[in-house]
Parts: sequence; C-alpha cells; structure tokens
Amino acid sequence: MLLKNMFIKATEEYNTFENNVPEYYFRRKFISESEAKAKITVAVCGFYELYFNGKRITKGFLSPYISNTNDYIYSDEYDITLDSGENVIGILLGNGYQNNPGGYIWDFDKADFRSAPMFALEVEKADEEILLVSDEKFKIAPSPIRSDDYRFGEYYDANYEIDGWNQKDFDDSKWENALKTSAPSGEIRIADIDPIVKECEITPVSITKRDDGYIYDFGMSNAGVCRLKIKGTKGQKIELRHADSLVDGDLNLGQVWFVREMWERDKNIVHRDTYVCKGVGTEVYQPTFTYHGFRYVKVSGINEEQATKDLLTYLVYHTDLKTRGGFECSDDVTNTLQKITRRSILSNFHHFPTDCPQREKNGWTADAALSCEAALINFNPERNYTEWMNNIRKAQLENGSLPGIVPTTGWGFHWGNGPAWDSVMTYLPYYTYIYRGETEMIKDSAEAFVSYLKYLGTRTDENGLLAIGLGDWCHVGGITPKSPLILTDSVMALDISSKMADMFDGVNMKAEADFARGELAKYRRSIRENLVDFSSMTVIGNCQTSQAMSLFYGVFDESEESDAFEKLLEMIHAENDHIDVGVLGGRVIFHVLGKFGYSDLAFKMITRDDYPSYGNWLKRGTTTLWEDFHENGVSSMNHHFWGDISAWFIKRIAGICLNPDKHNVNELKIAPAFISALDNASAYHMAPSGKILSSWVREGENVILTLEIPAGINASAELEAGYTFEDLKNTKSVTSGTYKIIPRI
Repeated sequence: MLLKNMFIKATEEYNTFENNVPEYYFRRKFISESEAKAKITVAVCGFYELYFNGKRITKGFLSPYISNTNDYIYSDEYDITLDSGENVIGILLGNGYQNNPGGYIWDFDKADFRSAPMFALEVEKADEEILLVSDEKFKIAPSPIRSDDYRFGEYYDANYEIDGWNQKDFDDSKWENALKTSAPSGEIRIADIDPIVKECEITPVSITKRDDGYIYDFGMSNAGVCRLKIKGTKGQKIELRHADSLVDGDLNLGQVWFVREMWERDKNIVHRDTYVCKGVGTEVYQPTFTYHGFRYVKVSGINEEQATKDLLTYLVYHTDLKTRGGFECSDDVTNTLQKITRRSILSNFHHFPTDCPQREKNGWTADAALSCEAALINFNPERNYTEWMNNIRKAQLENGSLPGIVPTTGWGFHWGNGPAWDSVMTYLPYYTYIYRGETEMIKDSAEAFVSYLKYLGTRTDENGLLAIGLGDWCHVGGITPKSPLILTDSVMALDISSKMADMFDGVNMKAEADFARGELAKYRRSIRENLVDFSSMTVIGNCQTSQAMSLFYGVFDESEESDAFEKLLEMIHAENDHIDVGVLGGRVIFHVLGKFGYSDLAFKMITRDDYPSYGNWLKRGTTTLWEDFHENGVSSMNHHFWGDISAWFIKRIAGICLNPDKHNVNELKIAPAFISALDNASAYHMAPSGKILSSWVREGENVILTLEIPAGINASAELEAGYTFEDLKNTKSVTSGTYKIIPRI
C-alpha cells in the first residue's frame, strides 16, 4: 500500500517561464530470487512514463490523471512478471498540473501544492512480499525534456539522451540520488478510468513555404501531437507551432491563446514544441507530456530539402471512448455535422471533458453538462464521468457551492459558475442513469446534491429567484444574452431540482426526492409569478431562449403550452427562421420544436447554409464545432457545447428515445420524424440490453421503418401527426421487424 511518506522527487526546483528546469530520469534495480508474478503500483503528482526492464508499460498518454493533488493523488497498477535475478524500474516524470505556469490565467501557477513532479512506488509479489518501495536509493539524471508545460508545450534536446537508461546492466553509479519529499494533502486513489490513447495518424494535405518556416496543413482540427521524423545536423533546433486557423497566411495564435497583458511573452512560446537534433541518423520525436488542439503546424529551423510530407505526422489522442451510437441520412450536411460533432466531443475528452483542446484545456462544467447526452448516446464516457464526479464533489465547498472549472485550486467560485454551470453535478449522473441504468454516481452524490440545493436556497432573492452565475453564454452575434440571467439561472435551478428528484426516486431515497421536488415547486412558482406574462404567454426577455427554456423545462402548464409555443414560433419567424440563442437556448430549442411537430423547421435552422447556422459553419470550412456564431471570425474553432444536435438527430429524426419515463433503461419509445428534406435516416444505440436500430426510407408516399429491438426491451412506437401504421394506429407496441407507414388520410 502506497503511503504519503514514500514520495520522492529529483529536485527542489520547478520549471518556470523564466527558469527552465528539466524533467528527470529515475531508475532503480532490484533482485528477484526467481521468475514470479508481481504488481507495480505508482502514484504520481504530475505525469509519468513507466518502464520495466527497458519496456514502456505506461497505460496511456498523460497518465495517471489530472487533478488538484490536495484533493486526490492518482495511482495506477501494473501486473508484471519478474525476471530471475536483476530487474529494473524506470520512470520519467512530467509536470502536468503539479507545476503548470501556463495555467496562470486560472491561478494554477499559484497552487499551494505546486512543486517539481513526484511519485511513490512499490513492487509487490503475488505472495504479498514487498520487493521495492520508492526511496532515496532511486537514482536520477536530467532527461532530454528540458522543460514541459501542459498548455504551452515541450522542449526536447536529444543531445541529453542517455541510451539504455531504463535497462538492465546500465551503470548508474555516477547518477545522483532522489530526494524524499512531502506529498500534497490529497488522498491516494486508483485512476479508475479509460486512458488517453492514440486514435489515428494523419498526414499533411499541403505544405506552404513562408519566409520563416513552412506551414503544414492537416486538413482538419483535432487534438494530439506531431511526430517529427528528420535527418538533422547536431544542434539543429526545430520549432513546431500549432493553431487551428491562418490569418494572412500565418498562424492565428490569437485564436488559440488569450491576447491579454502577457501576450507579448506568450505569443512567442504558447503551443510550441522544440526539438534539438543530435545529428545521428534519422531522429524521431514526439512530445511526451503535452498536447495541442490544431489543424496547422508551422515548422521553423528546417531547410527546403527537409520540408517533406514525411517530416510531420499528426497523432490524434483522446480518452479511449468506444463508439456506442451513430447516425446517418440522405443529407450530406447533416452527416458532416454528425461527424464533426463526434470529433469535437472526442478531441475535447482528455481524462474528462475539456472546453477546448488548445486555448484552455479546462474542465469547464457547463460545457460537459450541455454535451453529455450527446456523448452518452454516441460513446461510453461514463467510467471517466464517474471519476470526474469524484473530483467535482471534492471541489464543492462546505456551503455547497461549486466552481466553474474542475479541477481548480480555487478559481471559478466568484466568476464562471452558477446553476447553468453547476448543473454538471446533476447532468452527468442523470444522463448516465437514463442511458445506462447506473446509479453509482447518484448514490455517491446524494449528500452533495442536497448540499447544493440548500446552497441555492441561500442565494435566492426576495422573490425566490436566482441571478448568481453565467447565463446564456455565446449568444449568436456575440451580443449580451437576450434572456435575463434571473430567468436562465432560475429555470436551471428548477431543472436541477427536477433531475435530482428523479434520481432520488431511482435509488429509493424518498425524503431526499421530496425535498428536491419541493425546491422544484418553489422555483416554478416563483418563475411563473414574477417572470411570465400570461396575457401574452411570453417570458421575460421576450426571446427564443427564454421561451424555449420555459417550454422545455416545464414552466408552463400543459394547457398553456400551445399558446406559449406559438409565441416561440413568432420569435423564430421574426429572425427569418434563424437561431437567436446562446448555448442554453441552443441546447433545448430544437427539442421543443420537435415536440410540437416542427421538426422540419428545426432541421432547416440547423442545416441551412446562411448565417447564423451550423450549416453556415460548414460553408465557412469548419471541421469541428465552433465556440460561437459570429458572422466574422470565431473565438475558438473546437468546442463541444453546441453538440447536442447529434442527440437530436438520433432521438428526433431516427426516434430512438431510451428510458422515456426515467425509471427503466429497458423501456424504449420509437418516435421518428420523417423530415421532408430527407429520403432516409438511420441511427443505432448500444443500450445495456443490446443494439437498438431505427432506420426509415421513403417508398413513394409511404415510409418503411425498420427496427432492431433487443430481447428484454419493451418498445412502443409513436408516429408524428400526418402518418399512421397500415392498421391506422398512431401508437403501438413494436418489436424487431419492418413496418409500413402511410400518410394519414
């Protein structure tokens, strides 16, 4: 068992922008009397690469995890087979969040746990005999990684490489000894996650010469690193700079970092990887402890002969999420939007969902909440969600409040949070429960749920309303949100209470469910009494977001919904059927249109190619979802919080609605929308009981619906107005098979 007094490091110094401190090799040889099964357990503050008898055995890129180490220190376990005689452990450390000067905007440079990276390790035989623990007998030497920063990049000088450093029979007698150190206060915890892995390799589509280098275009935005392969001369310094777009033919660095008070310094070093050649044969390098979000790479320090396609290969890295669902149809724009949404979710998933893979790499809470249903319907993120939820709960203050980013060292409590952002604590376990039937996060979070609801109660005004956080972020056109904060915060508090009540019901916690339902009733009553004009059936703000959120989250009574929806239609038509929302309105507006039979209008709003729309993004050349809908320019070119359209495609167009009543993951409603602009559509989702498929194709005036329903799932179908089954029924129980659907006469 790893203990806090077992941590070691190489130096008291840590890397800064002003004083680069290299990473260190650590090695330790030990003897086993015979070949035997054993286990290595290693806990790291920072990142690491682990070698056993010269072989890299690290589970994934940027292991073990990213955390505030005063909350949790993460560890990994490895099963090995000891050789009889000498064995060698080798470790290379990286800074990670333990020392992240590049995170100064969010105060990570001020972390009280900040230090050089450190680790604790033990080797235990199958019979529980401890063969080795980390101590001062570990030998250390500076590595070729002369500096590294999670956000800014890595500097690697191959002239410092030490051949054979992690192998047997290596002479480490001239190496220094490691230092014992005090670990941060966090609990040591196994990283029970799917690791970060390489998805694919991409070759450049073009190379353009500039006076000071060569621009490599890889054809799409993504996340990862470049592998450099070069025959260089000794001391030749090659720099790789990364960006998502070009301006005047050069990298648009202002789009991948902040043009603020430190811009003159930062623009020269951000997203820069540097390699210094040793001048022996073909040299291959890829960064070890950083990654970037990018499409373009500017290479400087090479000559024209070296500027070949083979020089750089894009290695795409993200958490090892497996595909669980998909969608395709007869429309190329829709298919491309589905593809880039999936790419945006994946390229923003490095241990947990990040807001973007270039500018911030933060665990922004609203971003994850807004896209989590789309992530769960397409992939299997719940294992990593569960671990991140541990960190979210750990970040919660005693008064129940939450920060806007997790992990944090304290930034994000005074700005960057509020109900719409804090909803992540509810949304991750809720949608995991809906799609997987899993309740672990609910049970583990029950106390935190109640604490948060009580906290919100302390922040309401005299009318029982809230206006304490961020609102309808990234409104179309970059304007101030049209929906007032008092509406969006209060409606999100209503929704949080509702979802918590449903989850408490799911784990038979009646008292807690009653409490949450009581909070729901109070918020709904306060909103209706103060923020709704029932004479016109409009909500304060008189805008698409206010109206759509109120309809989606149940502010209106059923008898009022039709009139309220007509007002939403008027607002949409007033914008010539364009979206006029921020991310909170964008998350719900298409679902509201579908519910009231206007799926064709929602589809048009999404796919049209004039501004503002998703289709317009494609027309302007996007390969991932953007952060905002600006007519000229864009803040970031790789975000995922507009990605719920993928869930809408699968749920609305193909009609796969799993667990519609929120109490049984083996209940299914098939409710497709036969979009007039489409000839066919098909989607699938791998539910816990098996594969669900819903596919439809037009056959003259009729529609042929093909279903695959796993055994154990109870399924019903519900057709939209204008269609019936051949037996003239609009709803019916269904099983696997083919169904003919005819226009209603």
